[in-house]
Amino acid sequence: MKPDLFQAPDYYNLDDLLTDEHKLVRDAARAWVKREVSPIIEEYAQKAEFPKQIIKGLGEIGGFGPYIPEEYGGAGLDQISYGLIMQEIERGDSGVRSTSSVQSSLVMYPIWKYGNEEQRQKYLPKLATGEFMGCFGLTEPNYGSDPGSMITNFKDKGDHYLLNGAKMWISNAPFADIAVVWAKNEAGRIHGLIVERGMEGFTTPETHNKWSLRASSTGELIFDNVKVPKENLLPNKSGLGAPLGCLDSARYGIAWGAIGAAMDCYDTALRYAKERIQFDKPIAGTQLQQKKLAEMITEITKAQLLTWRLGVLRNEGRATTAQISMAKRNNVDMAIHIARKARQMLGGMGITGEYSIMRHMMNLESVITYEGTHDIHLLITGMDITGIPAFK
Repeated sequence: MKPDLFQAPDYYNLDDLLTDEHKLVRDAARAWVKREVSPIIEEYAQKAEFPKQIIKGLGEIGGFGPYIPEEYGGAGLDQISYGLIMQEIERGDSGVRSTSSVQSSLVMYPIWKYGNEEQRQKYLPKLATGEFMGCFGLTEPNYGSDPGSMITNFKDKGDHYLLNGAKMWISNAPFADIAVVWAKNEAGRIHGLIVERGMEGFTTPETHNKWSLRASSTGELIFDNVKVPKENLLPNKSGLGAPLGCLDSARYGIAWGAIGAAMDCYDTALRYAKERIQFDKPIAGTQLQQKKLAEMITEITKAQLLTWRLGVLRNEGRATTAQISMAKRNNVDMAIHIARKARQMLGGMGITGEYSIMRHMMNLESVITYEGTHDIHLLITGMDITGIPAFK
């Protein structure tokens, strides 16, 4: 078991832009990742299993809904703190960050923003500690980038709703206690429903044989005439804008998280390049390797500045969906290119579990696809700057 020697790059002294609270929150998450995630994550990725024993710790470092008000069990932190926590968790593993950000932005966020007071009091405190785990049902087998065409639906049966349909590629599904599910009513309007494990007709088969996010639990949500109590409908927002609002929060967290994965690949490559001797000197002393390292730190620094500014805008309530899309797309693309360069620098060692790079690279292939694909985010930016939608 190799020690976690990670040192975070801060080429432009961005720490000067952070408050003491931001740094305290980040450093606590960083120390927890070094202690609890790094020593076990390669083993769990190799056996394609999520390490459930870390759930309690994720709750303790604010990994679940850190911006949720304290009255509902959250930490009441700002958006930059949330981003920094996601950065540190994804530095450990994208799959662990997926578990955290789904719980935060796709389960707790809609209950907080779209739910009523009874729903907030019932679910949020237990979700904040990890006593309850949740998942988010939007993507369907035939509808990913076009969620508005979903087939999953519910009918009003008087004293309950009857839910039918299926969702696919759902993080946390196999062990989730609740699912925030998006479905159409009889008028075709999209609403959110809280579906609880144990409801008859609700099953969550696990997705196997993944080459990516192997330490994350992924599955399906199957609804076969599930009776959902009427009090489980999220009452305060409907339409496609409701789930997309959740995705704004999640994509914002991903923009920060991807930086963590990139920083880990860069730090690993830099340390290896200083230690690896070829032709009587460290490979860090060659022009080709210095070019790779210089490009990596430049791109990481640009992404750090982008997300910090986006965090300020989020705190002020001024960040737009298109701005969040730009950051998610740019930063994940940046991270995946850095992972590939770093892998090349390590040569054959780069494909082994001795180092984190290949695991990050495989994980990022999912991150670049989920919660808005690389190309869809381009079209969101394109529509924003031209005023003309080009999705079809």
